[in-house]
Amino acid sequence: MTETPQARCPWCGTDPLYVQYHDTDWGVPERDPRALWEKLVLDGFQAGLSWITILKKRENFRLAFRGFYPGEIAGWGEDEVIRLLADAGIVRHRGKIEGTIRSARAYLDIEANGGFSAFLWSFVGGQPIQTRRIAMAEVPTETAESRAMSKALKARGFAFCGPTITYAFMQATGMVNDHLVTCPRHAACAALA
Repeated sequence: MTETPQARCPWCGTDPLYVQYHDTDWGVPERDPRALWEKLVLDGFQAGLSWITILKKRENFRLAFRGFYPGEIAGWGEDEVIRLLADAGIVRHRGKIEGTIRSARAYLDIEANGGFSAFLWSFVGGQPIQTRRIAMAEVPTETAESRAMSKALKARGFAFCGPTITYAFMQATGMVNDHLVTCPRHAACAALA
């Protein structure tokens, strides 16, 4: 009897940038609060678009948003909004840009009152949820945990953080290990938990 070869999760296709993201970033437990905020913001910018679109613009976003430092962005106003709306290297959406500035302020409040990372990870009990899915059809678009996170973030002033966005965020930041069990990254990410 021969062993079934392991294959990457099919969602990343063959685009080299997407494959690299799948193989190095997606599903790796992230606990750095600034990195978590950056990813949440980028997932918000993805709303209505594909992740590969955001992934291809990620470095431009990092430049435009000055490294995603919430302490700096929280003080931005209309001048910065206008600058960002003129930047063809990012997604130019006024609501998403203004939402990022508001969420930077909310981030600072949460960080000062118990920590942003601890706040986010509390929705999964502080540890990654280890799933054992064998097909993409088994992967939900939202869960009770993502709905609770979405509701709590919105109550704190975050925008573009519906339960589908927060579930994608939870998958990407390793709060949920949704690599298929046939993918070599499933075991690798589980070991990082």
